[in-house]
Amino acid sequence: MDLTFEWEAEENIRKHKISFEEAKTVFNDRFSITISDPEHSSDGHRYIDIGYSSKGRIIVVVYTEREPNIRIISCRKPTTGERRIYEEYKF
Repeated sequence: MDLTFEWEAEENIRKHKISFEEAKTVFNDRFSITISDPEHSSDGHRYIDIGYSSKGRIIVVVYTEREPNIRIISCRKPTTGERRIYEEYKF
């Protein structure tokens, strides 16, 4: 299945230095972790994915699903706790 992505990236690139192209590659990581984020969901479901990007670094992608698209809300480096969760899950 081909995924279609959308993102308003300017502020995120400026703040976190992660491009849209890199952010969407986390969805190709077969070890990525998906966490539901109901606390920040007002309309629809919001998710957090933690995984490796195509640049070989662990990043966190926050997104919603808006059929047929995935709308990336933000992308950033993981916190120490998020990195630990991913590394424990992967290994």
